[in-house]
Amino acid sequence: MGNHKDVNKLTAAGLLISLGIIYGDIGTSPLYVFKAIIGDRLITADLILGGLSCIFWTLTLQTTIKYVVITLQADNKGEGGIFSLYSLVKRKAKWLIIPAMIGGAALLADGIMTPAVTVSSAIEGLGIIYQDLPTVPIVILIITFLFGIQQFGTSFIGKAFGPIMWLWFTMIAVLGTVYVMQFPEILKAINPYYAYHILTTNPEAFLIIGAVFLCTTGAEALYSDLGHCGRSNIRVSWVYVKICLILSYMGQGVWLWQLQGKHLGEINPFFHIMPDWFLIYGILIATVAAAVASQALISGSFTLISEAVRLNLWPKVKINYPSNSKGQLYVPSMNWVLFIGCILVVLIFQKSEHMEAAYGLSITVAMLMTTILVSIFLMRKKVPMYLIVIFLTIYGVIELTFLAGNAVKILHGGWFTLILGISLFSIMWAWSNGRRIRNRYMRFVDIEKYFPIISKISEDETIPKYASQLVYLTSANFNFEIESSVMYSIIQKHPKRADVYWLLHVDVTDEPFTMEYKVEQLVDKKLIRIDFRLGFRVEQRVNVLFRKVVEEMVKNGEIDITSKYASLKEHNIAGDFRFVVIEKVLSNANSLRFIERFTMAYYTILKTFSVPEERGFGLDLSFVAVEKVPLIVDIPTDFYLKRLD
Repeated sequence: MGNHKDVNKLTAAGLLISLGIIYGDIGTSPLYVFKAIIGDRLITADLILGGLSCIFWTLTLQTTIKYVVITLQADNKGEGGIFSLYSLVKRKAKWLIIPAMIGGAALLADGIMTPAVTVSSAIEGLGIIYQDLPTVPIVILIITFLFGIQQFGTSFIGKAFGPIMWLWFTMIAVLGTVYVMQFPEILKAINPYYAYHILTTNPEAFLIIGAVFLCTTGAEALYSDLGHCGRSNIRVSWVYVKICLILSYMGQGVWLWQLQGKHLGEINPFFHIMPDWFLIYGILIATVAAAVASQALISGSFTLISEAVRLNLWPKVKINYPSNSKGQLYVPSMNWVLFIGCILVVLIFQKSEHMEAAYGLSITVAMLMTTILVSIFLMRKKVPMYLIVIFLTIYGVIELTFLAGNAVKILHGGWFTLILGISLFSIMWAWSNGRRIRNRYMRFVDIEKYFPIISKISEDETIPKYASQLVYLTSANFNFEIESSVMYSIIQKHPKRADVYWLLHVDVTDEPFTMEYKVEQLVDKKLIRIDFRLGFRVEQRVNVLFRKVVEEMVKNGEIDITSKYASLKEHNIAGDFRFVVIEKVLSNANSLRFIERFTMAYYTILKTFSVPEERGFGLDLSFVAVEKVPLIVDIPTDFYLKRLD
């Protein structure tokens, strides 16, 4: 809890870190938003003022009020993000797992789109200087480099993110201010009338609102990175970031003001407000800022997957920790999925203006899911119901409008995001439901009636000793029951004699960094159960945790692990430890419904790609035995078998 309080302190370092890791996505939006709003439409005063007004009020209502003011209150012991939010409210209703999975899948889809869009938008600025320059190979090269360095850890460059993004925001603010000072009247666009006017009179209002939404696509990151920066640092740094963004958009509006009656074509207003002598430097800073934005999304995707694995919403995958920096992790499988996805986006859409059609749809869905979960959180906090209804109504209308605006893009590229999101959701759905179906048919027995036989097996020297200390992982939530398969393994499937039998159970808590355990001697110094309570962000290194617990028990005199073999006992040598992991295999003899059969088939396919149970729990593979047992769903008994003499 001390770290939680420290991170929430307002400090200069905290503000700089916030700039570096939170605002990459939303901060680089001026690269493409106004270009997307104008599109191939005739440039008019209404379009410029209406677009600016929509941007200002979207950033105010969606980013400032919804995320910075309200959602940041949903603080799960210092951690944020859609799965942290789900952990806070999941006890309210079982169906809340659906918006959590949809939101998680949408954020992962966004992690594929963002690097492609931001890097392409930055590199395309070179087209002003070198008109025939092919940008796609350069974009692919940068994206390849970005994903290639993930395995080595990015803490060494992460320290530079804050200063880089400070330079970026200061640059776009100065460039915008120069133009605003030439035509201060542009500031009247803050009046919400202009937003209302453009959306009620323009026949392409839905297309415009879909483009406007791109200005707030990074808002979800403000909440996701709560644990890295703290609420106070995010709120104060957002004031500076918002001012810089508004000045940049206003500056572009002034530049566009002189093009009324014309079409924009291939021109990007962002780069044209730069002086000619500064253009190459501006493009370089924009490219580096785009890389920082991409890095933040990639890191966020890794964190999201690690949380999903711990919450049993994603297959167990290999997770590496390339450095000692807080929150620094690397998920190889997800890294290459994101990489292939990004390359496909670049190759399919070629230019950022085409990618914009596919961009935004997924993040709108994620924001809608956050709105649902935040509403439940506010109910949990006993906020008056009329305020919750107001919140749900306002943001439901806003986000459904944005969703409708983005839905128009489906035929023009949005189909790609839709396929991505549905595919990722289907993995979460199949894994979660497959485990539920499997667990439904697991048979538990009363462990107490086995106490005498376990004691006798332990002392029976006619049975060859299997291990000094025999350890089983159990999913039984209560100490009075155990899976029948565990008892079958000890007693019948090659009876296993051991000095001490251990049962280990891992319970994932709703809090992020819980590390607690409880020990119960079911049979004194013969059968011991340990319950670990681990937060959803804690790596489940059961091997290390178990060793630590045993060391403490030995130190307290609760257990003696000295080998019983005379030659080893003489020298006070500890006995060997052996883990047995029981893998449940679905039997063909079952009567599942069609949807459940389909789910289990999908679950089985995913399981072949996932890390085996023993590796997922961080066990030392040299001391692990894996036993497969059939999971019998249904045994037919309504038949007669005739015996022949």
